[in-house]
Amino acid sequence: MRHDFLDRYSRLDSPIHRASAAVKLVVALALVVAVVLLPASRPMFLVAVAVVLVAVAVLSRVPWRFLVVRVLLLEPFVLGVAMLALFQSGGWRMFLFLVGKCTVCLMVMVLLSNTTPFSDLLRVLKRWRMPALLVTTLSLMYRYVFVLVDEAQRMGRARTSRTFTPRRSRAWRTIATVVSQLFIRSSERAERIYAAMCARGWR
Repeated sequence: MRHDFLDRYSRLDSPIHRASAAVKLVVALALVVAVVLLPASRPMFLVAVAVVLVAVAVLSRVPWRFLVVRVLLLEPFVLGVAMLALFQSGGWRMFLFLVGKCTVCLMVMVLLSNTTPFSDLLRVLKRWRMPALLVTTLSLMYRYVFVLVDEAQRMGRARTSRTFTPRRSRAWRTIATVVSQLFIRSSERAERIYAAMCARGWR
C-alpha cells in the first residue's frame, strides 16, 4: 500500500516545512480568500501571488514535476468551472482570469498539503476548537482513502489477470465493473467500521 501519494513530500527538511502548521494554514486560507474575492480589474495581484508561490515552492524543495502533475490532474475541474463562466458572460478575459484564480488556489492547497503533514493540520483544527465530528471525519477520510486506493489496485490487477482480450470496449467495461464493485465494498466497509466504533463507545 502506498501511503504517500497525497502528501509525499510533507516531511522534507526545509524552511517552509519547519514553519508552524498553524501559520501555514492561516496564510493559505487567507491567500485563497483573497484570490477568490479578487476583482477582475486587479490581475497584477494574482501575478504577485503566483510569484510568491513559486518562491515558496523553491524554498520547500518539493520537486517541480510533482507539483505540476498534481495541479494538472485537478485542472479539468478548473476548466469546467471557467467554461460555465465563459458561457454566461461570453468573455475570454474573464475565462482566463478565472482559470488563473482557480489554478493559484489549487497551487496553494497542493503546497500546503506537501509542506505540512496532515496530522499536524488536524491538530491545528482541534486546537482551534473545530467541531470534533469534523476533525474525526477528516482523519478517517485521510486514513481510508489509502485503503480504498489499495483495494481498487488489487481489484484492477485481479480483473486484468482474468482478461485476455485487449479491446478498448472490454477495457472500459472492466473499469466500470471495478468502480461499481469498489463502491459496494467501500459502503460495506464503512458500515462495518461504524458498527465497530459504536461498539467501542464512539458517539
